[in-house]
Parts: sequence; C-alpha cells; structure tokens
Amino acid sequence: MTDFNLLGLSGSLRKGSWNTRLLHEAARLGDARLTLGDLRLPLYDGDLEEAEGIPQAVRHLAGQVADADAVLIATPEYNKSFPGVLKNGLDWISRTEGNPWRDKPVAIVSAAAGREGGARAQFALRLAMNPFRPRLLTGPEVMVAAAEEQFGADGTLTGGNYARLLSLLVEGLKKAAGKG
Repeated sequence: MTDFNLLGLSGSLRKGSWNTRLLHEAARLGDARLTLGDLRLPLYDGDLEEAEGIPQAVRHLAGQVADADAVLIATPEYNKSFPGVLKNGLDWISRTEGNPWRDKPVAIVSAAAGREGGARAQFALRLAMNPFRPRLLTGPEVMVAAAEEQFGADGTLTGGNYARLLSLLVEGLKKAAGKG
C-alpha cells in the first residue's frame, strides 16, 4: 500500500451502505490508505457551541480533514440533494479554527438507486463546498446508478465502467496531493 492517506466521508450511515462500499472500493482500486470519518455528530446548534465549545468529535473530524492527503466524499441522493449528515458535518467543521478544507484535494462520488446515480446530490454538494475553497476535482464523474446491481457480494464494483472511472479519480486526487 502506498503512503497516500485518503479520508473518506460517507453521507450514508446505514450498515451496508453503497456509498461506504464505494469509498472502500476507491481505496482498493487506488492503492490508498483509507480512514473513514465519523459524521455521527450532534446537530449544529449555536447555543451548544457557545455553552460547550466545539465538540471533541467535530475537532477530531476537522483534524482528520487537515491531516489527510485528500478527501473523497461519497453521497447518496436524498430528495434531490445530499443528506443532512453531510451538511451538518460541513457546518460544524466550518466553525473550527482555521479552514482544514482550504486547498485540500477533494472529490465527490455517489451511489444511488436511481438511474442518474446521485447527479443532483453531487451538484448540490459541490455548491456547498465552494465557500471552503478546496481543490475540488471536476472529474472523471463517478455516479453509480442502480447501485444495488453494481456491487458484488465482496463489495467490489462489478457493473459498468465504474471501477475504471473510480481508479482515474483516485489517481487525480493523488496528483493533486503531490503523491502521484
């Protein structure tokens, strides 16, 4: 395994998540050391922040973003956008000291049940990421449609051209991070 440290953020918290599988597959195909960030954070609340400060779990996640060579965000599509757990994580991290996203190579992928594979979720997430000024890769786009049909029992991508595109995307992250 290379010395490429990839932080994966999955917008799906469910066991067996296609998006979490997609992160593992990206690490396998791209020969990366994957760390999964935990988005199980309290809902952002300014009163909580004022009374107790930034929660330790948020500080830890922000530190993971800062320490990673690159970040890969896998988002499902919920009601034509990305899920609240991702938005909540972005909101909390924005409250930490400094900006761990600044100039960080970041890519977005998605796996969804629908035929568009999460295209609207990716678009919305790109807009939400812009204020943080990461080096957001624009492609190749990886939008796994009909996700339940695209993964083998072992979690590997079996359908379509997805594995090749995912490999190319991780190579792009490596180059952006000066590791490829």
